[in-house]
Amino acid sequence: MKSSPASSSFTALALKIVGLVMIVSSLLDYILAIIPFNIDQREWQIAVTTQFVDRGIIPLVGIALVLLAYRIDSAAVQAQQKSLFQDLRFWLLSLSSLLGLIYLLLVPLHFYNVYAQSDEAFKQINQKATQAETQLQAQTQQVDALIKDPQRLSELEKAIASGQVQGEQLTRLQALRQQLDTFKKDPKALGQQVDAAKKQISKGKEEAENRARTEALKLGLRTGLSSLFLALGYIVVGWTGLRSLGS
Repeated sequence: MKSSPASSSFTALALKIVGLVMIVSSLLDYILAIIPFNIDQREWQIAVTTQFVDRGIIPLVGIALVLLAYRIDSAAVQAQQKSLFQDLRFWLLSLSSLLGLIYLLLVPLHFYNVYAQSDEAFKQINQKATQAETQLQAQTQQVDALIKDPQRLSELEKAIASGQVQGEQLTRLQALRQQLDTFKKDPKALGQQVDAAKKQISKGKEEAENRARTEALKLGLRTGLSSLFLALGYIVVGWTGLRSLGS
């Protein structure tokens, strides 16, 4: 059953309207995504690239709908006799080629930004682990000095027994006295506790590095590969269509 020319024209018009709305709204989203313009910030570049890729399929579908509309509408044959620059398809296919180039350039840029961000995350993790080890060493030296200094131990006992210290501070002093008593009875206990704390710091560092590495891999592959596929789609549609129009 053949469709009537009026039905075909209506279908083509509807497809053109829907396609153009998708294209224009997406381009508007692209413009809003880069505001405020902070190209010197790596986080901004990653966020903009991610938003571009998340919205990337919409203009491609819009372009395909408009091209399909020209295919359906028999009146579009007359457009082939117009000047190339007066043909809407020429501008849409040129836009497709341009977007393909942009998405292709975003691939290496995004992978570089993700790698640099991951490198900064590793540096921060190492810095925090080093600070934790330094604090542990300082606390260990303080505890060791208390154990070897009877006068300071006596002052600690007097502070607890005086009743002048209350609340959380009293709880900390009592816990410190119990630890000191344990370390005095068993000198190896301090070393064992320090070793356990070092292992915990090392384990926390390793877990944080694994999380950072996994997040970087997921972000890089998801956005980078999606950008590559979008670039291929736009370029194939744009270049193939332009070559067809030229012929």
